[in-house]
Amino acid sequence: MVSAASGKYTMTEIINISPDQFKVFLLVLTRVSVILFLFPIFGTQVLPGLVKTGLALVISLGLYTVVTIDPLLFPHSLAGFLIFMVSELIVGAVLGLSVRLFFTAIQLAGQLVSFQMGFAMINVIDPQSGGQVSILDQLAYWVVLLVFLLLGGHHIMICAISESFQLIDVGTVSLQKELMEKFLTLSADIFILSLKIGAPGMVALLFVSTAFGLSAKFSPQMNILIAAFPVNIVVGLFFFGISLQIIVMATRSYLIKLPLLFTTILTLLGAQ
Repeated sequence: MVSAASGKYTMTEIINISPDQFKVFLLVLTRVSVILFLFPIFGTQVLPGLVKTGLALVISLGLYTVVTIDPLLFPHSLAGFLIFMVSELIVGAVLGLSVRLFFTAIQLAGQLVSFQMGFAMINVIDPQSGGQVSILDQLAYWVVLLVFLLLGGHHIMICAISESFQLIDVGTVSLQKELMEKFLTLSADIFILSLKIGAPGMVALLFVSTAFGLSAKFSPQMNILIAAFPVNIVVGLFFFGISLQIIVMATRSYLIKLPLLFTTILTLLGAQ
C-alpha cells in the first residue's frame, strides 16, 4: 500500500467512513433506488438485479458527496431512523410516479385503439413485467421510451434527483393538500392525453364501423364480420402510425415542462 502523502489512499482510508456518513449514504440510496424502481426499463425484469443495484449505488455515491446534513438531526433510535427512510421512500415514489403517469397515458392510447381494431383478445407477453399486454400498447410504450431517452429525459431525472436534496432535507417530507390536488390533475391528464393520441385511429375506426353498419342495413346478405375485420386492422394500423408522430410531439412537450413539474412537486414536498 502507498501512503496518502504520495497522492494515493490505502483501502482502509477509502472504506473508513463514520456512522453518520453511512446513514446519509443509506438515505440517499433509498431515495435513488425508489425512483429507479418506478422508472421504465430500470424497474423491470429486463435488467438484471446486479445491474440495477450497481446503477443505484453509482448514482447514490455521486449524490452523496453533495448532500449536506447536520449529524445532530439524526434520531438516536431505530424507529426514528426508519421514519427517515420512509420519508425518503415517499420522495422517491412521488418523483417516479410523476413520470410513470405519462408513460401510462401513452400505453392507454394504444389499448384504446387496439380494442377498437378487434385486438382485445390478441395480447403479447411483456418481457418487463411478465404480464399480457396488447400489441399496440407495447409498440406505443417502446416508441415513447425511445423518444424520452433520445431527448434526454433521463438527464432531467438525474438533475431532479440532485435538486431534490437541495429542496427537501434528508429525512423530512411534507404531504400537503396542494400535492394531492397536483397528482389528481396529473391522473386526470392521463385520459385527456390518451384520447388526443388515439383520436386519429379511434375516429377512423368509428367511421369504418358506421360505413359497414350502413352496408349491412342495405345489403343483409353480406357477411360484415368477415369483411370488416381486415379493413379495421389496415385502417387502425395506418392511423396509429400517424399517432406515433403525435407521441413524439407529446413527449417533446412533456419534457419541456418536466423540470418545472419536478420543481413544483419538490417545493410542495419540502414546504413546512
